[in-house]
Amino acid sequence: MYTNGLEFFDAVVAGVDAEGWTRPSPCEGWSALDVLGHVGEATMMGVRILRGGDMSFTRHDPPSSVVDGDPAAWWVGVAADARDSVSRLTDADLDREVDSPMGRRSVGEGLSFPAVDLFVHGWDIATATGQEVTFPDAAIAFTRAMFDKVPDEASRRPGVFADVQAAGATATPTEQLIAWTGRDPGWSAA
Repeated sequence: MYTNGLEFFDAVVAGVDAEGWTRPSPCEGWSALDVLGHVGEATMMGVRILRGGDMSFTRHDPPSSVVDGDPAAWWVGVAADARDSVSRLTDADLDREVDSPMGRRSVGEGLSFPAVDLFVHGWDIATATGQEVTFPDAAIAFTRAMFDKVPDEASRRPGVFADVQAAGATATPTEQLIAWTGRDPGWSAA
């Protein structure tokens, strides 16, 4: 699911024009470029975890300050590094426990939330930049199954998900999931 998320996010990033990066996003106070920086920063941390690198983490504020040069080219480099790290994994590696900023966990568990982030934050950037996206059914099922195991007090808090929003009777499965993450599926920068 993580590599599928990378592909989904790649397509969104490729669809952003130069002015699009400055547009506000559904993530309060963040531009589309801030969302890209946030996802890239998390992806780079994931690569360090997979490779056994330094676990120290300095959050950039604003998140866009981590993006170096052309945003799309920067993301291509970050994503290539992530793909390379994931391509080296075997099934046994997914069960291996590693240290992470969230504590000790299996590699598979460690990739689960970033996989969801790639889809949800891909929607954030797409929405900010006038693109329409549809989540694959497998991504929706994966996200729901993953968070069915997480208590609301852990997932419904700042930095994770806000309270569930109303999606409307005619909402698509993507809009329903977006509303479930606490975002307004009808959000518009206008």
